[in-house]
Amino acid sequence: MMRESLFAGDAPRVIAFYLPQFHPIPENDAWWGKGFTEWTSVTKARPLFRGHYQPHLPADLGFYDLRVAESREAQADLAREYGVTGFCYYHYWFSGKRLLHRPFDEVLTSGRPNFPFCLCWANENWTRVWDGGDSEVLMEQTYSHNDDVAHIRWLARAFADPRYIRVENKPLFIIYRAHKLPDIRKTTAIWRDECRRLGIGEVFLCRVDTPADTLPPSEVGLDAAVEFQPEFASLGMLLSLRRLRLRQWRWNDLRFFLRRKLLDDNINVQNYRHLVSSMSRRIQPNYLRFPCVTPSWDNSPRRRRNPIVFIGSSPKLFHHWLLETLAKLMKSRNTPHILFLNAWNEWAEGNHLEPDQRYGRSYLEALREALRSVYGG
Repeated sequence: MMRESLFAGDAPRVIAFYLPQFHPIPENDAWWGKGFTEWTSVTKARPLFRGHYQPHLPADLGFYDLRVAESREAQADLAREYGVTGFCYYHYWFSGKRLLHRPFDEVLTSGRPNFPFCLCWANENWTRVWDGGDSEVLMEQTYSHNDDVAHIRWLARAFADPRYIRVENKPLFIIYRAHKLPDIRKTTAIWRDECRRLGIGEVFLCRVDTPADTLPPSEVGLDAAVEFQPEFASLGMLLSLRRLRLRQWRWNDLRFFLRRKLLDDNINVQNYRHLVSSMSRRIQPNYLRFPCVTPSWDNSPRRRRNPIVFIGSSPKLFHHWLLETLAKLMKSRNTPHILFLNAWNEWAEGNHLEPDQRYGRSYLEALREALRSVYGG
């Protein structure tokens, strides 16, 4: 039997995006060097300016290898303890070729951990600059009718698993960049028809909302959208450092940073407090969109040039954002109460709920306390 969630009643489902890039694969060996995993980037990170928190190093779970079943069990146990009710595994499909698939395949075939999951198709190009763009492409996304059919037939195996997360009793599947599909209406129609034919029934298809998605989901064959944080388009670019008001910074530090870093390295610095304030006031669109909250963001371990760094993140601010978001969810009627978290373990982008050596379990504790405050338990 699957263990019950920490919270009962009308508490939301809390789904954390989950990165499987913590084990070596031949492609990464060829592109980045033998034995490359996400930990390779994490451990090479260094502070880019005074007060910059890097590197983020793991605490409770250590430098795990996702080929090890005990590591996956420990992740699920820890997530469940603090109110996370499921993982959304990134799914890398390139015209039938899959990457980073071993951890999920073993979850699927072994039945362990006994913890809910869904999939998000990360349908971007893999590039040497980690931006999903069209330059320095390592693995390209291409699309076709035959691939749409092959893809959904493979996905149906996962949808049939009793642990698979369902919305309105339909398997939940998320497309990371829906606007990149050449004819999304055609693709979603193929998927729905094939799922009915295979006995899966109806599916609940979502996109991750981006500025490029200009039509409501229902007009492109989808059921809903998922917010993805941080939402960079709503924030503008570089903030004035005078407005950051971080007590540990002195004016000399700021001048040094401005002169040596912003101009030379094009570091895009953002204020986490501003993110929390902006997103807490954000108006819900006229279609179903599931909210998302992130504990922090800093992709400088992956990107030595043009990284985006949020400073000022804290468990207290994360807790405040959660309270605001959960309160809105609780008031919503006739819509599924689902909250996404970005992310469970994106260590090289600085957005992880897994404990690190600076904050320990403080972000997880902030999540549990916010759930208790709004929903009880």
